[in-house]
Amino acid sequence: MTNETRIEKDSMGELQVPTAALYGAQTQRAINNFPISGLTMPRAFIQALGFIKASAAEVNQNLGLLDKNITQAIMTAALQVAEGQHDAHFPIDVFQTGSGTSSNMNCNEVIAHLASDLAKQKVHPNDHVNCSQSSNDVIPTAIHVAACLMAKNHLLPALSHCAAVTRKKAAGLQQVAKTGRTHLMDAMPVTLGQELSAFATQIENAKARVESALERVCYLAQGGTAVGTGINADPRFGQAFAEMISKKTGYAFKTSPNYFESLATQDAANELSGQLKTVAGSFMKIANDLRWMNSGPLAGISEIALPALQPGSSIMPGKVNPVIPEAVCMVCAQVMVTSSSMSCYR
Repeated sequence: MTNETRIEKDSMGELQVPTAALYGAQTQRAINNFPISGLTMPRAFIQALGFIKASAAEVNQNLGLLDKNITQAIMTAALQVAEGQHDAHFPIDVFQTGSGTSSNMNCNEVIAHLASDLAKQKVHPNDHVNCSQSSNDVIPTAIHVAACLMAKNHLLPALSHCAAVTRKKAAGLQQVAKTGRTHLMDAMPVTLGQELSAFATQIENAKARVESALERVCYLAQGGTAVGTGINADPRFGQAFAEMISKKTGYAFKTSPNYFESLATQDAANELSGQLKTVAGSFMKIANDLRWMNSGPLAGISEIALPALQPGSSIMPGKVNPVIPEAVCMVCAQVMVTSSSMSCYR
């Protein structure tokens, strides 16, 4: 963006905003207030916000709260946000106001700006884009929607593929005998296929654990508005919203049976975080077993030979390291640290 600015107004007064920015005054205040880490909200979260705003707009039109022209403009703009067309206009730091109001208003302002151009009339970020909503139900809903979609579209298919490939590999190695060990000391013979079958079962159980946690993450806070009472929203909004966002995302979301619980806690997300930590523990164990069996080639165990993917040393020619298992261990460590932090959230 250039250094040119325009004047925007909110309830606190006037503020200079970059001319090219799609956001308005409240987003700019958050940029000014929170220059903390340089980390912005993740793509999955912004995608979820886009789906939320598009779904809310359509439900509000069905309930007679928004006219068709404004609704269609909001939906078009919101789906552009969901698709990632305007990520550069979501600059707010992840360390911000605890309610996430800054990110909710960032989304409202971007969509309102885009929708105003599309509708050829003023679309208000609060009165129109945020109609029947509060940051207090939008943000927990966005967390749940983002988690469910990431799991459905990425994690669960990856776990299914990994388990299937490992199971197939195990079946082909059932006759390859090796030493079984306890305490890293020789014990009784096993086959390499039997060891890999343990890996496959670990991964299958990991998938089942995540799926179990998602049964509770699929419940959404949307409809509870500010404190769980649903003030300023039609009583039918929450149920209709869950049905609408399910249609738009292809994931079976449900409205929360108790909005007070959904606004007051992050227990479902915390449970999923804990299961992801368990998944990470499984993959760290598998990666370390592979490194151990691959050790050598002369002075280690050297029971298996992992694919040589890149030179392993800047000083020892010919040395090759197990780079994929090592990278997996680092990713797992990051997941474990993040999950431990999540457990302290509430």
